[in-house]
Amino acid sequence: MENRTYAQRLINDYSEKPVTKTDNLKALDKKVRKSPKIFSYIFGSIGSLILGTGMCLAMQVIGSAAALKYIGVGIGLVGILMVSVNYYLYKKMLARRKRKYAGEILRLSGEILGE
Repeated sequence: MENRTYAQRLINDYSEKPVTKTDNLKALDKKVRKSPKIFSYIFGSIGSLILGTGMCLAMQVIGSAAALKYIGVGIGLVGILMVSVNYYLYKKMLARRKRKYAGEILRLSGEILGE
């Protein structure tokens, strides 16, 4: 019996399944959310690297000139600003993409729900 269930599972895995409206809806939702997430990860990572560089300069881990200390504070503040606004940029980009694709998502959702 075990061979039979294994064979049935393989048939289900390898057989071609038709694309449903739900699949299209999931793909569209993923498309809406993907770009803001990628931007947010990259922008936040760059901001944290800038913040870290500024901290290293300010604490004189990198360089030993006194002037670098003040430059490091300025660079660190730029990094703090970038990291601080990252979430708000993400929300703004996501809202813009939701507005852009809202009509199509609502139409597909209505079709699925039978309205």
